[in-house]
Amino acid sequence: MIYPSSFARESLAKSFEAEKSASLDSTVGTDISLLTGCKDKPYVFGLARALALKGVHLDVIGSDEIDSPEFHRAENLRFLNFRTSYESDANFAHKLWNVLAYYATLVRYVARSSPAILHILWNDKFEFFDRTILMLYYKILGKRIALTAHNVNQGKRDANDSWFNRVTLKIQYRCCDHIFVHTQKMKEELCEQFAVAADAVSVVRFPINNALPDTELTSAEAKRRLGLRNGEWAILFFGRIRPYKGVQHLLAAFRVLLAKGKSNYRLIVAGEPIKGCESYLREVQSSVEKNLAQQIIWRAQFIPDADVEMYLKAADVLVLPYKEIFQSGVLFLAYAFGLPVIATDVGSFREEIVEGSTGFLCKPEDPEDMARAIENYFASDLFRDLSVRRQEIKDYANTRHSWHAVAEVTCSVYANLGRGAL
Repeated sequence: MIYPSSFARESLAKSFEAEKSASLDSTVGTDISLLTGCKDKPYVFGLARALALKGVHLDVIGSDEIDSPEFHRAENLRFLNFRTSYESDANFAHKLWNVLAYYATLVRYVARSSPAILHILWNDKFEFFDRTILMLYYKILGKRIALTAHNVNQGKRDANDSWFNRVTLKIQYRCCDHIFVHTQKMKEELCEQFAVAADAVSVVRFPINNALPDTELTSAEAKRRLGLRNGEWAILFFGRIRPYKGVQHLLAAFRVLLAKGKSNYRLIVAGEPIKGCESYLREVQSSVEKNLAQQIIWRAQFIPDADVEMYLKAADVLVLPYKEIFQSGVLFLAYAFGLPVIATDVGSFREEIVEGSTGFLCKPEDPEDMARAIENYFASDLFRDLSVRRQEIKDYANTRHSWHAVAEVTCSVYANLGRGAL
């Protein structure tokens, strides 16, 4: 039998103490519990602040990784930290008890808390447990449940779908009173493949990322920090490195460009490799080391929030070479910094990219066509006038993808769910 270490016992005690303190401070005006799954700080930050500004009283259930000083200054918002961080070299027992402490605190909180509506933004570590046992527990307690489905079936996207995965997804979707998705295509798939009623699904555009630092750093200074020389054109891949994102196709397209004598092109690959994809990463890295090392800035590592703007301001264009996707937060992160995007024509990219104005599209898994799109971009007015067009892209994104619009739809759903809970 595994017994908790002193580290784990302390973590468990802190979590229970946080839940106890939260219960004592509970106010009648608390309307919604926002369950974050302890991930995706930018989305949590944007949604929570937008809802609080509209007068919704929120409990935001999170962790050290989600916490932000703004949460503790905002009216109508109470941040409850149910999971403390641990050292990167913590052993398995530490990590397990840390997660179990979170779940125990969450279960007690939901049983004791006043909010009748739970809004789940992400499931936590034990995905199948969250989809089934935890959902049934919420329903037994009479809670109304809203869910933001950022991916309808992530297993299908990642090519590791299974019967069990689909069954647990169906259970979670059936237990929900309302589901938010980011595109019409996602809504159609949710209704067709999981038999969810159309009137139980709302489409909210993926909102702009406003949680990351945007300082006075200039593009020229950002390029200098990354070691780019004057006259070099920087192509950026940004985000977690995993097979469905098609980095290998971008590398192949880059080889096509270099073969045409485009020696002033530089490729930047910046992002953390996903666990479980080690062989894929080795294959991609081998390709870089053999042929492209002099032309590529390779940063296969976690990128701290403070460094994100450096990459997005140093780049002249972002490329999303994805093989399959519903929607990508990286696209809107680029737009937040006014960076044009070249993307494969998959998912809903065609709906979000205005060719010649915010970027260009190319065929998926086709390096030759991707190279063509990159050449077209660097020959376009969009690139020639980039210093001016960056602000136009920001304005476009802020108009179409504002948190205000997301909060409007979300508040309307909350109101309907609240009436159903009476």
